[in-house]
Amino acid sequence: MGLGKTFVGAEKLLQLNETCNLLICQKSKIDDWINHFQTYYPELKIFDCTKKNFNYNVDVHLFGHDRKPHLLVINYELAFRRKYLLQLKDFTLMLDESSMIQNETAKRSKFILKLKPKNVILLSGTPTSGKYENLWSQIQLLGWNISKDLYWKQYIDFEWIDEGGFLRRQVNGYKNVDRLKRKLREHGAVFMKSEEVLDLPEQIFTNISIETTKEYRKFLRNRIITVENEELVGDTVLTKLLYSRMLCGHYNPNKLEAFVDLVESTNDRLIVFYNFNRELEKLTDLIDRPVSIVNGEIKDLDNYEEFDNSITFVQYQAGAHGLNLQKANKVIYFTLPLSSELFEQSKKRIHRIGQRNTCWYYYLICRDSVEEDVLETLEMRRDYTDELFREEYGE
Repeated sequence: MGLGKTFVGAEKLLQLNETCNLLICQKSKIDDWINHFQTYYPELKIFDCTKKNFNYNVDVHLFGHDRKPHLLVINYELAFRRKYLLQLKDFTLMLDESSMIQNETAKRSKFILKLKPKNVILLSGTPTSGKYENLWSQIQLLGWNISKDLYWKQYIDFEWIDEGGFLRRQVNGYKNVDRLKRKLREHGAVFMKSEEVLDLPEQIFTNISIETTKEYRKFLRNRIITVENEELVGDTVLTKLLYSRMLCGHYNPNKLEAFVDLVESTNDRLIVFYNFNRELEKLTDLIDRPVSIVNGEIKDLDNYEEFDNSITFVQYQAGAHGLNLQKANKVIYFTLPLSSELFEQSKKRIHRIGQRNTCWYYYLICRDSVEEDVLETLEMRRDYTDELFREEYGE
């Protein structure tokens, strides 16, 4: 698999030496984890709990496997539907990409917090997505029983904002960070950078400046524009931000031309991250090379695996986590995500175990546009929000 946390987590699970072990991960990583354990730890009996014909009482209990070292593997989306997991005792729980439970109100988070493991292993390259307020549910699993209100009071610099009669917390920054990290270490957290776990090659980031269009500038002034026979109306902050990003993307012929020039400059495998379906349609029409696609509807990596000159298009939500794409060492960001976590995770798709070449990242950024603001915010490990857009560009 990819980063060293996979091996670190698996080794720690074996060292804890519990008979029962439960691994919860993303659906796309089920097969990878099972193959990893079968390859390196054949002494463990592996059960894929996502299989429709899997029956815990029969497959594990009836045949006596619950008395021998075994590992149950399931994905986050299914875990809370498997009530038998609540009956497990004296087991080691390992969460891959533990940031998946950062929203403590989600069903999967509530369910996992009800589990009663003897040991807990949390694996994540981005446990907080750059935001310490997202850490509370994970530290509950580590055994630090601090209330959410006290946690916010001690470590989060925030104020209450009235929005239409509803109060919400606005985070302005963080405080007592050194003490927070010390407390986390006291409860077993280990902070490691990838380069401390394994020897990975250099990463080089390049910004390619693209000229904005008159349509983009007109839209910012007037909130309405007709482009390619489509009327874009930015009547809310959300739609204004959305269409501003699109006008910097697939509606910008300068960026499309720069993309083609970049693709034609190399015959190497390329990974292209994108946001919108229309981007994918336009970009694939512009190239004449083997294509693989990963998005919410398709996961087809055949051409990526087979052809050295393939181009793999990855939609952030579907593929920023979990994919192993280290056969490539060049990534093009046609447009940027707004999520810091997706941005950081996307970089790691090629910067993983097995990568021997320098990793190159190309950001196609429109000058004097919202894209510059988004990139600056993401590089600070923060999400780009509607509020930030409103502050810069108005209602």
